[in-house]
Amino acid sequence: MTTGATEPQDRGTVSALRRPPIRQSTVVASTRTHTFEVFTRRMADWWPVVPFSYGGERVRSIRLEEATGGEVVEVWDDGTTRVWGEVVEWDPPTGLTMTWNVTGTPTLVTLRFLAVADGLTRVELEHHGWERLTEAELGADCALPGGYDGGAFHEGWRRVLDRFRTAAEDTSSTHQDQQQQEEA
Repeated sequence: MTTGATEPQDRGTVSALRRPPIRQSTVVASTRTHTFEVFTRRMADWWPVVPFSYGGERVRSIRLEEATGGEVVEVWDDGTTRVWGEVVEWDPPTGLTMTWNVTGTPTLVTLRFLAVADGLTRVELEHHGWERLTEAELGADCALPGGYDGGAFHEGWRRVLDRFRTAAEDTSSTHQDQQQQEEA
């Protein structure tokens, strides 16, 4: 009996679930160069190490080695280091991509810094590579409960970018004043 409906050709094929990237962005009232430098050179000044680090209150510095192959490392008060990831693309002041080892199996974090107007920069973050993780890794708690599956990374990056934006804007006027003095 024919009903006119078409049936799928291959019922045995199972498509892998797509694990979409986490995308966050913020607009910073600062030049692109200054915004990039605050992100890469001054992470310890603004990164919320509690709860977004291995060492929490023991963290004394965060070092991002400014080159492809460079490491992103937190350094504790006793000299202990923990590697967050490795820079796989370095293109100042346009952006960078780094591995993110905090998830167990490394994922990737890409940041783009786009000048949208004079003294205004849009920072776009994409955390991707989730298809590499096991189901257990996807559900595991990170700094926040729930892991990728529970939205912890989405919320975490929102908090990180909020702190970053505030720090970049707070230092932007000082940076601009210094540039004007140098030009005079």
